[in-house]
Amino acid sequence: MAEPVALTALALDAAFGWPRALYRCIGHPVGLFAHIIDGCEAHWNRPESSFTRRRMLGALTLALLLLVTAGIGWTAQQGLLRIFGGWGWIGVAILTWPALAQRSLFDHVRAVGERIDAGDLAGARDAVGMIVGRDTAALDESGIARAAIESLAESFCDGVAAPLFWLLLLGLPGIWAYKAANTADSLIGHREERWRAFGWAAARFDDLTNWIPARLSGLLLCLAGGGGWRIMKRDARKHASPNAGWPEAAMAGALGLRLAGPIAYDGVMHDKPWIGDGAEGAGGEEIDRALAIYLRACLFLWLIAGGALWLR
Repeated sequence: MAEPVALTALALDAAFGWPRALYRCIGHPVGLFAHIIDGCEAHWNRPESSFTRRRMLGALTLALLLLVTAGIGWTAQQGLLRIFGGWGWIGVAILTWPALAQRSLFDHVRAVGERIDAGDLAGARDAVGMIVGRDTAALDESGIARAAIESLAESFCDGVAAPLFWLLLLGLPGIWAYKAANTADSLIGHREERWRAFGWAAARFDDLTNWIPARLSGLLLCLAGGGGWRIMKRDARKHASPNAGWPEAAMAGALGLRLAGPIAYDGVMHDKPWIGDGAEGAGGEEIDRALAIYLRACLFLWLIAGGALWLR
């Protein structure tokens, strides 16, 4: 059942994204995850508690989040199949739809390129600030473009490949449990003092769930870009994340660009290593090329889902 669900959800997301009208009416499920995480963090991540206690309570937060998410997903999936029989998969596909971010990611990155092409660097900084966590106020055109391309590559895994992987493997409970864990990592899985203990479980679990999808993402980006294998193999492990470096290095190699490098967060410069051999200069043209690679990589995911359906 997961294969037709995957293809239908991919098609819905590609056609509509997550419409603003729906967002205004009902929000997005990720907002519920954030509410649960914020509530647990406010009550359990107290500075006066020991490191060990905060780590245990962070693990409990993640366990509760996964239990609630997977439980709701399983109940909804079984209920739809029981009520509607052979047509229940359509309802499951609709519930899967908002867990994918093909269209949203494309639109956000394209908006950055459009602002650069228009010579509106202030607007481009605002646009890229919506998809990256680094400081953007001092970025020049190349810095803005590289940030957008890095986010595109990394989010191809987090927003498309990994959710689809867990959908095909575990159905509706799998894809939403993954999204919940990924949200937890983005909110609390940080190394700063406040989060180091409480977010430890979220960060490690996110690393685990992305291990295979990240490498699959790198493979697909190299295939879609017609190269990048050497850079991916050489530079993937330069990234602080055990997973994010694979799609980033693949994209850097396919485009012939240098990505990553020194980055500022909250006014503090972090001397991160460069990924790739090419030039540091980038602009709207490079964003367009990256988006073309991204679209072809998404098409490969469609083919994987279709192939799984055919084999079944």
